[in-house]
Amino acid sequence: MRLVLQRVSAAHVIVLGSTAGAIRTGIVALVGIGKSDTTSDADYLLDKLLGLRIFPDEAGKMNLDVRQAGGALLIVSQFTLYADCRKGRRPGFDLAAPPEQAQSLYNYFVESARRGPVPVETGVFQAMMEVHIVNSGPVTILLDSADRHKQ
Repeated sequence: MRLVLQRVSAAHVIVLGSTAGAIRTGIVALVGIGKSDTTSDADYLLDKLLGLRIFPDEAGKMNLDVRQAGGALLIVSQFTLYADCRKGRRPGFDLAAPPEQAQSLYNYFVESARRGPVPVETGVFQAMMEVHIVNSGPVTILLDSADRHKQ
C-alpha cells in the first residue's frame, strides 16, 4: 500500500461539479493499493499517517502530528501510485489491486481513520476527481507499507 501525503492549509475534491470532501489544515492522503496489500498494511500506514510530526510547533519546528495541529484528513483513492513506467511510454498497472479488492481495502482504511482522533473527508472511489490542494510548506511525504520490512 502506498500513500502520498501532503500537508495542506486547504484542500477539496470535486466530483461531477460538486464538492465530495473538503478540509482546512491537515493532510491529503492519496492512497494506492497493490495486489498483495492486506488490512495489516492499512493499519501500519494509518498509524504512521496519524503519528507523523509534520506540523510546526510554536517555534516553527515540525513537531506536531495532525491531531495536535487541529487538522483533518482528506483521503483520496489513487491507483496510479502503482504505475510501472520502466518500459515504454505508457504506464502499466499490473501491480495495482483490481477495483473490487482495492475498494474493500480503501473502505477499511477510511473506516479505521474515522475511528481515530481527527475528522476525515474523502473523495469518491473510482470517480474522475478534481483534487484541489494548497500544499503548506511544501511538505510531501511518501509512505509504502513494503518499507516496514526493510531496515
